[in-house]
Amino acid sequence: MNIAQYLNPINPDLLGYRASEYTETMGNIIEAHLSASVLPEIPKGGLVLVGVEEDRGVENNAGCANAPNEIRRYFYNLAVPTDDIRIADLGNIILGQTPEDTYFALSIVLSEIVANGSTLIVLGGSQDLTLALYKGYANLNRIINITTIDPRFDLEKNDIATSRTWIRDIIMHTPNYLFFLSNVGYQNYFVGEKYIKLMDELKFDVCRLGEAQKYLDRAEALIRNADIVSVDIASVRQSDAPGNGNPSPHGFYGEEMCQLMRFAGMSDKTSCLGMFEINPLFDNNGQTAHMAAQAIWHFIEGFCYRKHDHPQTNPENCKHYIVKLEDPNLDIEFFKGKLSDRWWIKVPCNDEEKREIYSHHLMLPCTYSDYQMAANGEIPQLWWSYYQRLNS
Repeated sequence: MNIAQYLNPINPDLLGYRASEYTETMGNIIEAHLSASVLPEIPKGGLVLVGVEEDRGVENNAGCANAPNEIRRYFYNLAVPTDDIRIADLGNIILGQTPEDTYFALSIVLSEIVANGSTLIVLGGSQDLTLALYKGYANLNRIINITTIDPRFDLEKNDIATSRTWIRDIIMHTPNYLFFLSNVGYQNYFVGEKYIKLMDELKFDVCRLGEAQKYLDRAEALIRNADIVSVDIASVRQSDAPGNGNPSPHGFYGEEMCQLMRFAGMSDKTSCLGMFEINPLFDNNGQTAHMAAQAIWHFIEGFCYRKHDHPQTNPENCKHYIVKLEDPNLDIEFFKGKLSDRWWIKVPCNDEEKREIYSHHLMLPCTYSDYQMAANGEIPQLWWSYYQRLNS
């Protein structure tokens, strides 16, 4: 499919790119869709940037549509993390007459990029664009996992999709291609017990801000399990990311967000990152756009150092452990990557048809603590949630 019809080129005057005599920068190596150029080829197995200047579905953050080129202004001037990297910037999605038209265009672009074996980085725009990313995988008939890094769950009710309802819209979508959803960094005073119970009833997993900051390996496992990682910049504290209409004095530090993005980049499973809700109108001297550019840089650095030790694709790069519980039907298999020291837990599925449908999701990222828990005779909660989902 010719996706050029959905994309506007970038005005090079907006990039602020400055060539460096001593440092090779992103601007040196990115194949960009500029005003006087044709659409670059999608690099197979590489990375693709796409901006979406859409904020009609935003809640209290009008102006975040201006973020894509502002992020590029800083990103293009960052140093290249490794020599062996291929990145194309396809420009910005042409806005439709309605947000739904923009969703459609973005979903088609994602489908083409992911089908090519490439990884998409979306510069938003409002977070309801994650709904369009989900629909792009639905176009490919791919059942996926989504991890949100967000102080809220975005489960509110509304007749139209917004940045506060998009998760509910995905859950209600038929046919449904969402297998598992997790949240990293929620803040209880924005969420409340009602929605925490709802997430538990849906057998989704959540990791509170304090827990994620204290146990980064727990956050890493949830992120490593995602096909889509969707970031609301409001998850970063206001002092580090003031450029947002819904800021909070609490949240991740900027360097913690960069670490989370490196985790996402290193995941063999993640094929789409969305960076949303950055609003230049509220920013302080470009601080938030610059922080977002550095977070994306860390995602790319992680991508460059992927270990390719997933047990399903490269079992020879893993050690295999079996923990025998009192119930012989619930012996639990663990795998440890020889190259990364990361852990996975295998979730059995008793139904042959389901095993085929969910084959992409039977190997669950976990932590060493989960292995220790099983070795002490306890069933890890994450494994149990998955087991119930697969065998109910």
